[in-house]
Amino acid sequence: MFVAVTNLGAGGTEDVSLADTANGVLYGCFAIMGLFSGGVTNLLGVRLTLFLGSLGYALYIGSLWCFQTQGTRWFVIFSGAILGISAALLWSAQGAIMMSYPLEKDKGKAFGIFWAIFQFGSFIGAVIALAINIRHGGISSVSTGTYLAFLVIVFIGAGSATLLLPPASIIRADGSLVKVQTASSPREELRSLIRLFMDWRMLALSPMFFVSNYAYAYQGAVNAFYFEGSTRAVNATLEGAGAIVGALIVGFGILDAPLLRRRTRGWLGLAFVTICVMAVWSCALAWQVTFTRASQIGKMSYRGDGYAPKGALYFFYYISDAAYQALAYWIIGAITNDPFKLARYAGFFKAIQSAGSAGSFGMDAVATPFLNELLACWIMTLVSLPLAGVVVYHIHETSYQDEDTIFVGDTKSGDPETKVNTDIKEIQATEDTA
Repeated sequence: MFVAVTNLGAGGTEDVSLADTANGVLYGCFAIMGLFSGGVTNLLGVRLTLFLGSLGYALYIGSLWCFQTQGTRWFVIFSGAILGISAALLWSAQGAIMMSYPLEKDKGKAFGIFWAIFQFGSFIGAVIALAINIRHGGISSVSTGTYLAFLVIVFIGAGSATLLLPPASIIRADGSLVKVQTASSPREELRSLIRLFMDWRMLALSPMFFVSNYAYAYQGAVNAFYFEGSTRAVNATLEGAGAIVGALIVGFGILDAPLLRRRTRGWLGLAFVTICVMAVWSCALAWQVTFTRASQIGKMSYRGDGYAPKGALYFFYYISDAAYQALAYWIIGAITNDPFKLARYAGFFKAIQSAGSAGSFGMDAVATPFLNELLACWIMTLVSLPLAGVVVYHIHETSYQDEDTIFVGDTKSGDPETKVNTDIKEIQATEDTA
């Protein structure tokens, strides 16, 4: 729903400056909190962390409603900071679930399903924006009823997080258990955070994390500069559709392709992403050299001649983006199956990603030439791919043996809720003395 509100333009308000300020504060807090959010997830558990993380979205949408009715600018900025903190919690818990709960052969599918659902919010927001434009000829501030409807949906989502089974109760289809570590401590999480900065795989993937959302500022700026209101909404609809299609294709068809070894699937995913990046950004460059920020051009309409290839570009932008995001998550998930480690990795990913987002929006805010922004996005993406390839090269066929995976059949009771932690301790103690 946050994506849906964002796609209404300026958070559904008419104050673009306020929305930009709130988003800047949001991403700054997100980047800082992301470093610690994995540890918080491990200390509180995924259910409580998801619940708390969801509340920040409700607060932010509520602040927009207050601004519409009371004019409280400070509350929007304050809620942006709170949302940055809570979003880091939500995405760390979400990443831990998405990457640790599925079987190794299903991690691409898990991303595809999640990303399709996630981007459906973007699609819905774009459709709403398009309907407003078509009916009224432009987007003004949306009604308070719209915010209240979004609030209800967010609270339902937050409440549903409490219905999740704890990791200790999860048994994968092959009988393996998700959770093999019974608890963590603040001291252990702090040590683990420090070790993240010494993990060569995380360092090698950092450029990929940094640039993973970097293009959004450029693409959004060009969308606003080149197209009139209704067409911007059409482009946003195409973006959402492209993201859904891309996630399902890559998640199901490439990263989880049957009969192929895991490293081979990683190479195929990397090759697909590279082809997408080269094709999409080459087309973007061919278009970008035809105008600058100083160009005096009439706003293009989706009804006009010449729109089709530009609309298609926005569709393929987000197929490429979904493929890139899928590969990043899939590589992380191939490193380990441990939900504690994956929560930390997910938080680290989102911290670096948010730092990149803040940088890209700052770059656009000072009116950097569009061509420079495009080249920055493209070059950094190309630099990140060989480094990601190094990590793919070191992927093992499975992590089950490396991490002493416990199967429910190995426990005395077979009850994953009440006795599994005790039985796991006994099994591991036996293995240590063997």
